[in-house]
Amino acid sequence: MKKYIPILALSALVFCSCGDFLDVQPEGKPTTTTYFVNDGQAIDAIDGLYAPIHQEKGFGRELFWEQGAACDIVWAKTRGFNSLATLNYNGDESPILGGYDLFYQNMARSNWIIKQLLAKEKVTTLTVVEHRSLGEAYFMRGMAHFWIAYRYGTKDLGVPFVRYEDFEGDYDNSIPPQQASVIDNYKYIIEDMDKAISYLPKFEEYTDEDKGRPHKAAAVAYKAKVYAYWAMWDETQWNNVISMVNSLESDYGRELAPTFDEVFSSDFKDFWNKEYIWSIPGNGGSTGGGVEFIGVILEDKGWGVYNGWGQIKPSYDIYEEMRKDGAGNDRLVRSILEYNQEFQFFGEKRKFYSDTNLDVGFQINKYMDPFKHKDADTQGYVNTNGNWPTGRVNFPLIRFAEMLLFRAEAYLMTNQADKAKEDLNRIRKRSNLEELTGTVTMADLYHERRCELAFEYTDHLFDLKRWHRSSNAEIKNLAAQELNAHPRIRKYTDRSNPESEFTIEPYADYLKKGTYADHMLVFPYPSEQITKSNGKLKQNAGYN
Repeated sequence: MKKYIPILALSALVFCSCGDFLDVQPEGKPTTTTYFVNDGQAIDAIDGLYAPIHQEKGFGRELFWEQGAACDIVWAKTRGFNSLATLNYNGDESPILGGYDLFYQNMARSNWIIKQLLAKEKVTTLTVVEHRSLGEAYFMRGMAHFWIAYRYGTKDLGVPFVRYEDFEGDYDNSIPPQQASVIDNYKYIIEDMDKAISYLPKFEEYTDEDKGRPHKAAAVAYKAKVYAYWAMWDETQWNNVISMVNSLESDYGRELAPTFDEVFSSDFKDFWNKEYIWSIPGNGGSTGGGVEFIGVILEDKGWGVYNGWGQIKPSYDIYEEMRKDGAGNDRLVRSILEYNQEFQFFGEKRKFYSDTNLDVGFQINKYMDPFKHKDADTQGYVNTNGNWPTGRVNFPLIRFAEMLLFRAEAYLMTNQADKAKEDLNRIRKRSNLEELTGTVTMADLYHERRCELAFEYTDHLFDLKRWHRSSNAEIKNLAAQELNAHPRIRKYTDRSNPESEFTIEPYADYLKKGTYADHMLVFPYPSEQITKSNGKLKQNAGYN
């Protein structure tokens, strides 16, 4: 039978060798025949899974552009793929196309590692490092699969997926079969995370040099997220969300950090607090570890001090939502820089203003801690290479606050509002906000999740999309309002004056936003994948 070999599988055959898994710059491309002879080769194979997701088309920048279709961020620079912000998806926009390729390549790499280590495990005992590496491969396959599944899969049509270890002999490089339902994909992801839990160490068992790798609690947290998305199609899954978050507390000791600031600190002693679950840790300095996102959001040219890119800015809408908790509250001040707000930049006290790019009036403040230090570049807090503006910050992908928010949502969806209030108030109390009283509702959950997790890779846009399917009329209505709104900004009369007057206006770019429709829950598949599949990959309903 003729075989069609897609992009999805080819990358399994080459890995990037990294001396340090925080160092995202590849040092070479060894052939697969040299792997799994010793621990160093197993480490190199696994580190090749981390490097791509740190890069620009992953968590560095590209995956965040699609958030322009919600109302929390604006792009601050005119881009060539406004369809992402106007809901006129075609599937070939470079950011989502790049992410699609990235995560399927990561699945293919993980598949190959799993198959090789399982084969070795059948004939000999794996070393401690190999045992851990197998767990990391299961974790990364499940993580990559999840990112594709919920963004492209529905109850009526799943996404392509295959496990190499299910084949006798070598995988035949045929196109991965499209699962009948995304629920089938979610079952595979849960199985992978369960496998990861059985092979991975607990976080506390890692040495300092390996902290930042996946661990048991990180896999449990991903199971919680999978169940939350699965609950769109089967509300009984909310009970599993509750169980997973309970386990994170009772079995793995996860808890909120004492302060909101500590989560985004540039001090190494704060990195591994109890709120940490999984992140991309950046070490600053000349090695370039971490993600460029913290430089992407910085003022363009960094007021002449450091090379920021001036992209992805807060909207007035998210600022307004945060101000509901009071002007100048801890969470607002730490999350958003507004005109005339004082902050430290390279050891100098400044008042924020922005005189470059499109009018916005705000900047994300969550990841600015590395830039506060005097001589931040030469002292190792930010990358000495301003063209790769990484810095010393533990960039969160999952933290315990998000898990509490998922559990609170699950409690609300299972008629346990008192327990939901306890979880929401734990988060509010940590930021010195007034605690909620009376019966909490999904409107309270909407506010807390939106404000607590703003500008993080927790996917606010897809929160709105899954809420738009909810059986709860209140959250469905709130989601519809935001999905169909156009973000606003502050427009200043004198942009170089921190005390300038302003008006509140619609963001000047992508003004003609479409009306949200149910089929927009998921993206359309890239046209090249439809073509390469020779009819085996079915396009999502509602897209040509």
